[in-house]
Amino acid sequence: MTDESLMLCVKNDDLDKAAILYERYKKKLYHFFLYKNKNDQELSEDAVQQVFYRMIKYRKSYKEDSGFSVWIYGIARNVQYQDYKDQAKMSEAHANYQTTETYTFVNDEHQAMRQAISLLPETYREVLMMSKFMDLKYEDIAVLNNCTVGVVKTRVFRAMQSLKEVYLKIS
Repeated sequence: MTDESLMLCVKNDDLDKAAILYERYKKKLYHFFLYKNKNDQELSEDAVQQVFYRMIKYRKSYKEDSGFSVWIYGIARNVQYQDYKDQAKMSEAHANYQTTETYTFVNDEHQAMRQAISLLPETYREVLMMSKFMDLKYEDIAVLNNCTVGVVKTRVFRAMQSLKEVYLKIS
């Protein structure tokens, strides 16, 4: 069954089908949140759970003509935005605490890549994650970001250039 047909079943209260969607998307969403949450595994796991909770809660809002991946990543972005707002409130409580961005030497290539990605500007990091790691099409990313496909292509290109520069500095 396609993701869309499974979601239609969920929309029509066949909630057992949500488990199939969960299995298909949990890993991709986890990695989406992991990079956005600077490798905080617990926060990322919680965010994935929140996405699927909202998927079930708002299942009636799913439109048959929209792609499921665009819809679920839209929910994921909303969860991330809410987490960001919550973290901003926490930051206000710690206003006197300042950090500086530094490059640290890392032996593990995967760790170096994760660190390099985390140092990219948010707009670049997001399109890079969606296009390269979640296999979303540029058209879908454009819909999610409310921009044109050309803007997405430019951002991905610039993200790859920036990633290369940052990675070479830290590796």
